[in-house]
Amino acid sequence: MRKVNNNRQGRVGITIGVLGGRLNRRTWLRRGLAVGAGTALGAWGFNEISPALFPERPVWDVNRSLWMREQPPHNPPLTTDLDLDVAVIGGGYTGLSAAYHIRKAAPSKRVALFEARGVGNGASGRNGGMLLPNVANEYLHLASPPDVHKRIYDLTVESMKNLVALAAASRIEGAVEPVGALQTFETQAEAEQGRAYTESVRRLGIPVKYLDRGRTVEVIGTGAYTGSVYEPNAGHVHPIKLVHVLKLAAEATGVMIYEDSPVLKVEEGPIHRLHMAGGKTVKARSLVLATNAFTSKLGYFRNAMAPVYNYVAATRSLSDTELASIGWRSRMPFNDSRTLVYYLGLTPDNRIHIGGGSAAYAWNDGVATRPDAKAVDLLRKELARLYPAARGIEFEVAWNGMVDMTLDWSPLVGVTGKHQNIYYGLGYCGHGVNLTFLFGRIIADLEAGREKAWREFPFVNRKPLYVPNEPFRWIGIQAEIAYDGFVDE
Repeated sequence: MRKVNNNRQGRVGITIGVLGGRLNRRTWLRRGLAVGAGTALGAWGFNEISPALFPERPVWDVNRSLWMREQPPHNPPLTTDLDLDVAVIGGGYTGLSAAYHIRKAAPSKRVALFEARGVGNGASGRNGGMLLPNVANEYLHLASPPDVHKRIYDLTVESMKNLVALAAASRIEGAVEPVGALQTFETQAEAEQGRAYTESVRRLGIPVKYLDRGRTVEVIGTGAYTGSVYEPNAGHVHPIKLVHVLKLAAEATGVMIYEDSPVLKVEEGPIHRLHMAGGKTVKARSLVLATNAFTSKLGYFRNAMAPVYNYVAATRSLSDTELASIGWRSRMPFNDSRTLVYYLGLTPDNRIHIGGGSAAYAWNDGVATRPDAKAVDLLRKELARLYPAARGIEFEVAWNGMVDMTLDWSPLVGVTGKHQNIYYGLGYCGHGVNLTFLFGRIIADLEAGREKAWREFPFVNRKPLYVPNEPFRWIGIQAEIAYDGFVDE
């Protein structure tokens, strides 16, 4: 998932929304939750006591994605108490990157990572495989002044190149394919906005290109779009193979990784105490929260983001003849311009995977265990619309996963807690594959006291917009999702 024109201070934006009355994707959730927040203000006392009335419980569903067939063997769980310098909760991209960067910079530190199930079980092993530069609120959109926008772009491209190099140095083949990506447009008005954005940022040195309808068809084989923007600094990943790359890198630096080791409670202090399943206790001077959409279940960032479900499905492996009839010759991944965005990619063994198109929210940040059949049917219909030659090709597997959404689409990375010794990275809004690796590096620098280099970036230690508690968040999100689906149709 990933826009309103904002021409103040000379900014040029890409409108994926308020064109002909359509919704702006960057206001997605914000309007619905504004309604919820307004209702909450009218019942402020109830909003304040809601977390006590509806406490969240730690729940870890099982990842059933296509990618999990390549999950590395689990490490043994924790069986003893530990005394650490740094404890990392969460075995996805953020946690593995943070542990890797912390230990790489300070080999003497005792660093351990704890994953409730197996590494990559969360969003890191369920996503749609797109590797993109920038943060979500800046993607093809100048949300910041042009010089800041360019610095963020350059920083994320640099991080992507480091990630590609790390994957290349591992023994894991096919983890990262830096083949570029397209942002496609549904209407001519959106295409013109895309052209304007491209012309503006190319003057800043950002190498995106506008493609008209004909050129878009040549690249991805479908005539469903009016045009697209080509981003050369992008690509496709095999999500769980990338997890494996990061796990190997972290362990090579001396990080201890414990899987099937849920953290049940955090007792915060100058020395944190982590209460583990099985009765074990972990003490740590620094704590890294790398739990993304599950973070509120540990008592943190409940009002900073909302975990929203997204859906992905994948076909069987197609023959070369079938793939040729579809016409997707470039194998380049792409996503469209709708509010409830669709995104597609091709695996090396010729499977088409498609995600998005609908979203869902479970009461009280709940965890759903199975993909919704209607959501999967929408994916099937969209694939047939884009590629009529694929009509009748059934999905071999479908899955769901939570996306950690902030109201302004800007991610969060920084330090918090009474003793300023809790570090976090979250709120990726669908851009986490690349950002998580970068945020792991930022977390390592913050934990070591090297924060000066990051002060200029707007996502570091920022104050997020407020998300109301239940039942107000449920009311707002359900209303927004229903309206967005209607408008997109």
